[in-house]
Amino acid sequence: MLIGNLDGMTVFARVVEEASFSGAARKLGMSKSAVSKHVTKLEDSLGIRLLNRTTRRLSLTDAGSTFYQHCARVVEEIETAEHALTDLRGTPRGTLRISAPLTFGQMYLPQLVTEFMAMYPGLHVDIHLADHMVDLVAEGFDMAIRITRLKDSSMIARKLADFTGHVVAAPAYLEQHGEPKTPQELADHKTLAYTNVASPNIWDFEGPDGPVTVRVNPVMSCNNGEFTSIAAIRGLGIAREPEFIVAEALSEGRLVRILKDYDPLNNGGIYAVYPERRHLPSKVRVFIDFLAEKFRGGLCNFHEAACKEYKEGRGRQRLAP
Repeated sequence: MLIGNLDGMTVFARVVEEASFSGAARKLGMSKSAVSKHVTKLEDSLGIRLLNRTTRRLSLTDAGSTFYQHCARVVEEIETAEHALTDLRGTPRGTLRISAPLTFGQMYLPQLVTEFMAMYPGLHVDIHLADHMVDLVAEGFDMAIRITRLKDSSMIARKLADFTGHVVAAPAYLEQHGEPKTPQELADHKTLAYTNVASPNIWDFEGPDGPVTVRVNPVMSCNNGEFTSIAAIRGLGIAREPEFIVAEALSEGRLVRILKDYDPLNNGGIYAVYPERRHLPSKVRVFIDFLAEKFRGGLCNFHEAACKEYKEGRGRQRLAP
């Protein structure tokens, strides 16, 4: 009964505070008759008169005086809750739980999160780095960064940047084993497979004559792209790698890009993904907007500084006692 009377309690409290139906109507943006109906309905549901009405003035009954004290507290709590929610919508607070791929997260998120948290010091960021896809809802994440060809329609996604993959090998490997000229020749080469995909042993390409699918026979498999890139640099085999992982090794000649006429269909996008919600929390919205701005124009615009910071950080880790 009380839940159904919340509107009536709010109207009644305003009538008492304004000492008139017309004053309450102005404050509430309602008609005078609507205010009167709310109070009458409240009295009927309670089975007791709350107000004495005369042509000149209103006065509280004893029961009305007692009831008003409770109504005033309820209305105050409701207004406090509404103000708190308004504040949360406008200023991100609380904890933002993010899932991101391991190497991408290590390379880019320290710089991004540091800058973001300087803008919103009331926010706590909880980051989970893993190369497998987490269940955002079941595991309580607000959002994830995913590098993929997005297919999960149960999630809402915003594309942050394009993702490019390359087929790479070390010069020493190519010198010893020769360079494959077509994807079909990969079946006779040592390959390194990244396992956090649906079919690690199936490599798809788009070539001059259309799509090509090759089944490779990996000599090593791993669930981390940086690990397979290091193995490729050491000459263990041929790998398919994201550009952001191998860009430095390619520029320094430690890896060579091969099969340049064939687009490896591990390309896709870098997405901010979040569960479908009617009202997106401000902490998620502002972080996604922040990421989109940082990656505007492509990942390369942000890549150099982030990679330098990541490399320096790894160097300090190696030098630490």
